[in-house]
Amino acid sequence: MSALHIKKGSTKHSAYNLRPQFSDVSETHTLAVVVDNEAGVLARVIGLFSGRGYNIESLTVAEVDHESALSRITIVTTGTPQVIEQIKAQLGRIVPVHDVHDLTVEGPSVERELALLKVVCEGEKRVEALRLADIFRANVVDSTLSSFVFEITGMPDKIDAFASLMRPLGLYEVARTGVAALSRGGE
Repeated sequence: MSALHIKKGSTKHSAYNLRPQFSDVSETHTLAVVVDNEAGVLARVIGLFSGRGYNIESLTVAEVDHESALSRITIVTTGTPQVIEQIKAQLGRIVPVHDVHDLTVEGPSVERELALLKVVCEGEKRVEALRLADIFRANVVDSTLSSFVFEITGMPDKIDAFASLMRPLGLYEVARTGVAALSRGGE
């Protein structure tokens, strides 16, 4: 039997291509990027995504260390495992970037988002809106005779569910902060 003979039904694999085969399934990942807090850094990060056609589902930015002038950018993005690895590698090469963490794969993390929802309704719909807000632990932060503004925090799925239930009751406007996330534990 020749060394080049391959059994029927077996797959060809080169000894030189030992990298694991990546999936074509799109995944959602939360990335935490620590950067210098200076003009143009956010534009460079966003430029990386837009220039390569990567999608950003959520983006939050805030200064986290005033003395060191560092900001944290939290990005929720989707892509195949190859695309996610590419994004992380390219982010790490941008000069003002200090750290890139993929919170989705590094272990347990806590993710939260804040949203304000304006609901314009009257009569029984007002009562139902208040009942649902209580179930979802949303706070009334403004009230008029014809509207409420609810404040809700939690996982994006929770906010989506609350908004879906408010839509038939008169959901008028929504403002969302985007995801803020931290890894769990002492590390």
